[in-house]
Amino acid sequence: MTTLITERLTLTPVGPGDLDDLVALWGDPDFATAIFPAPLSSEDVWFRLLRDIGHWEALGYGNWAIRETATGDYVGSVGVLDYRRILNPPFDAPELGWGVAPRFQGKGLAFEAVSAALAWCDDTLNARRTVCMISPDNAPSHALAGRAGYAPYAETTYKDAPVVLLERLSA
Repeated sequence: MTTLITERLTLTPVGPGDLDDLVALWGDPDFATAIFPAPLSSEDVWFRLLRDIGHWEALGYGNWAIRETATGDYVGSVGVLDYRRILNPPFDAPELGWGVAPRFQGKGLAFEAVSAALAWCDDTLNARRTVCMISPDNAPSHALAGRAGYAPYAETTYKDAPVVLLERLSA
């Protein structure tokens, strides 16, 4: 499993030691409702964590926990994923996903983490293209995706909610 280091951040594969931070993040309505209709319970977060650990075990990549290197504070997560989502059109490339705690938003940390994950994806997976899925009304994630080189290619629904599918070609 791979650790990524940036100017301000350390990204480590998500593990059991991240559970308390994940419960706090996904339980925060200001964060969770940008992705889900309601915050997640600690049980749901535990199941997501187990899925993420299994993702690393099965595929050799997955979600990284983002921490400030200087303080060790949990910032959020970023990942290269293959969740086999049931979508039309289907994802046919590695998916990138991210989420940053509200108190760390607007500081460039999400872009720093996404850039590190994309560089790893481009170099290690030799991915010609990556994709992501964002709710139409999640303006901060759309802005970050655009800054990272993503462009919309389809609008569809996922689990009965509207989403925008975006793609990025590797450099």
